[in-house]
Amino acid sequence: MATHKSALKRIRQSEKRRQRNRAALSTMKTVIKKVHSSLEGKDPQKLSEQLREAVSYIDKIADKKIIHKNKAGRMISRLTTKANRTSNPK
Repeated sequence: MATHKSALKRIRQSEKRRQRNRAALSTMKTVIKKVHSSLEGKDPQKLSEQLREAVSYIDKIADKKIIHKNKAGRMISRLTTKANRTSNPK
């Protein structure tokens, strides 16, 4: 266990950040699952709303550097592609 005052403060800060990041990642996963469930539901209105919410949230946590910007772009691209495929099947 750390004994220096600064090290103890650093431990407290790290724990707070870890909890905050875990909550953000959990929310991100939930939002993505909602999009996937909307894909199965075949409701284009609900799908576009869920997709817009997911893209916004993913961008937000990428801006906060909780996830890497390239990962955010990849996730958004995949979600959008799936949504477009569902709404415009060939």
